[in-house]
Amino acid sequence: MKNWLSIPLIFIVTTVFGQQIDRLAFGSCSFQFAEQKIWKTVVSKDPQLWIWLGDIIYADIGGLGKSMSEKFAQADANPNYGLLKQTCPIVATWDDHDYGGNGAIGDFATKKESKQVFLDFLKAPEDDQRRTREGVYTSYTYGEGNRKVKVILLDTRYCCQHPGSEADMLGDPQWEWLEKELVGSDARLNIIGSSIQFVADVPGFENWDKFPFAQNRMLNLIAKTKAKGVVFISGDVHFTEASKRKYDLVDYPIYDFTSSGLTHGNNIIGLNQNPYRLEGSRYGRHNFGFIDIDWDADKLTFTGFDTRGKARSKNEVLFSEIGWETQTINRPSKE
Repeated sequence: MKNWLSIPLIFIVTTVFGQQIDRLAFGSCSFQFAEQKIWKTVVSKDPQLWIWLGDIIYADIGGLGKSMSEKFAQADANPNYGLLKQTCPIVATWDDHDYGGNGAIGDFATKKESKQVFLDFLKAPEDDQRRTREGVYTSYTYGEGNRKVKVILLDTRYCCQHPGSEADMLGDPQWEWLEKELVGSDARLNIIGSSIQFVADVPGFENWDKFPFAQNRMLNLIAKTKAKGVVFISGDVHFTEASKRKYDLVDYPIYDFTSSGLTHGNNIIGLNQNPYRLEGSRYGRHNFGFIDIDWDADKLTFTGFDTRGKARSKNEVLFSEIGWETQTINRPSKE
């Protein structure tokens, strides 16, 4: 196990980008006051990257009189979370509970202050672009050549409007940024991290289906930029599942791999309501998501693990299913 804590943060940022990423883990929804035993299991799977998809803390519960900063500090000081920090780099976006409160969106009164607290938790430098952006959206690219992964983390809160047929979720600056990220991407796999589900249209949950204008804009953007290898990862709902849907606007089906929550689950609500869920992929207790990339076999595998490391769901996706023609791929020489 590498002791990344003993290395300055700038070293992590400048070296990990050149590293080939084959194993990445992600999750969401963690009570800062909980023991969080699940981190020991995450570490046992040896991820090369951890992706937070929101609700890192619950700022609106868990400690009467404690500030958001104090609650983030409590999460950061958890010894089990410390094991993860020693194992791999960590990147993140937020959702409502670590942004402000349940259902909080763009009209949240102290969102600027929340953003700085969030970025302080992530140890973001003072010159980080997110310090001055309208939101915490960002991207990271790992690997080289035809074994490159881009992780695009959206902000679905800072500029989000109230749900409706014409409502926007991201805001024009973020849309313009996202278009540049997709147009300029030569990654074989473009992972878009959204705090809420993109594909599922379950009533009673926050998801992109409640924002049809924004959802269609996303699909049109994928088509316009001719981006290949786009898959979504998401959180929020307190269970894990894999969803797949073919939209008329995009040449290939869109996959959405969901993982939530790390310290609490939902084994009842939404159990049978997602028509796009891949069979057998739902698990409603504590979980985290894991993506293995097999570059030689041109495929990725999404696994939903429980707290003991048992695979509760496993779904394989060939690169040829997400826009790539396998025979056109230039493989690296083995000589």
